[in-house]
Parts: sequence; C-alpha cells; structure tokens
Amino acid sequence: SAIPYIGQFTVEWIWGGFSINNDTLNRFYSIHFILPFMIILLVFIHLMILHITGSSNPLHSKINAYKINFHPYFSIKDLITIILMFLLFMIINLQFPYLLGDPDNFKMANSMITPIHIKPEWYFLFAYSILRTIPNKLGGVIMLFFSIFILYLIPMNNSNNLKNNKFYFLNKILYWWFINIFIMLTWLGGQMIEYPYTNMSMIYTFTYFLYLSISFYINNIWDLLLK
Repeated sequence: SAIPYIGQFTVEWIWGGFSINNDTLNRFYSIHFILPFMIILLVFIHLMILHITGSSNPLHSKINAYKINFHPYFSIKDLITIILMFLLFMIINLQFPYLLGDPDNFKMANSMITPIHIKPEWYFLFAYSILRTIPNKLGGVIMLFFSIFILYLIPMNNSNNLKNNKFYFLNKILYWWFINIFIMLTWLGGQMIEYPYTNMSMIYTFTYFLYLSISFYINNIWDLLLK
C-alpha cells in the first residue's frame, strides 16, 4: 500500500477484496503448494544446462583433460548434501517440530487485535530487520526488496580475471563477514523494537549493503596486484 498510485489497488487485488478473507488464504495456500514443484522444475533445468554447457572454469583452461566431469564428482557431492539436509529436515519435523515456531502462533486469531510483537518467519527476519531501520514506509519497502534482490547481484558482480573466490584471499574474509552480518540481522529481526536492537540493526543494515561495493573494488585491486 506504500507504493504510489497502484499500491492500494495491488493490495486489494492480492487480497481478493477489501480485507483479508478466505479467498486470500486460499490464494496463499495454493502458492505455497505450487512453489515447491516450480523449484524442483528449475533445479532440473539448471542441471540440464549445467550438463550441456559445463560449469565455471576458474583457471580458463582450454584443455578438457584438466577439467572435472560432473559425474561422479559433483553428482555424488550434491547427493550427500541432499541426504544430510533431508536428515536435518526430518529430525526437526519429527523430534523438534516447534523449534522454529513462535508462541504467538498458538493464540486464537483475532482480526481486531494486532499482536504486540509481530514478525515474519525466521528465514525473512534479515529483511524484516532492514525494513524496521527505515523510518519512511515506502523507503522501508524498497530497501526490503532490494535486500533480497542484492543476493542475486552478487554472482553477476564477478567480472574478475579469476572466476572463483578461492583465489581472492581478502574477498574470502569479506564473504564470511557478510555471512555473520546476515546471521546478526536475522537475530535482530526477532528482537523487540527497542534500544540497543534498533541501533544495531542500523549498523548491520549499512554494512550489509556495503559488502557488494567493497568486494567489487577489492577484487579489482587484487587483479591489478597480480598483474
């Protein structure tokens, strides 16, 4: 609703009415059911393209003998990762089903009362933390979407001589710095809107967006040093 001109119309179109109703719930339930199948389809398309064109070539080698086959090296590695993630998923679902839940979810829904400490699911807490740091409503929404969109820009930002982070020592340190920032923003998004969490969110939001530009310039400087 913060988007000028089309915001209110878009909200009512998504809701299917002037307020949240059964049509809204049915739409979101349908999206949650369809999305996993779409993701699986995209994974298979990705594997097909990877099999046809090949993956990245960090050393820019033109000789096939120096390249690594997708199978069995990468396929077995990915299979082990899938098994471990599925095992973790089953442990959480069967042994600790309420580990990532919120106590407010067990309260009776009341459309007339807004919960005191409303927050999204844990995997969106980092973006929610960034949203809360911007006083302006429209600015907060823009920064929220950009905080997710910036994750797609990171691979596209790689215009360096060597197409792999393992050859850039400083960028490897920056990468783990970025992971720590992401974890801290996720934790801060679940805290109350009060001091010192609000101040910490502002600092980590600034460093979150600073990572992309810093990594780009450091890689360019590293390339110049190698020359």
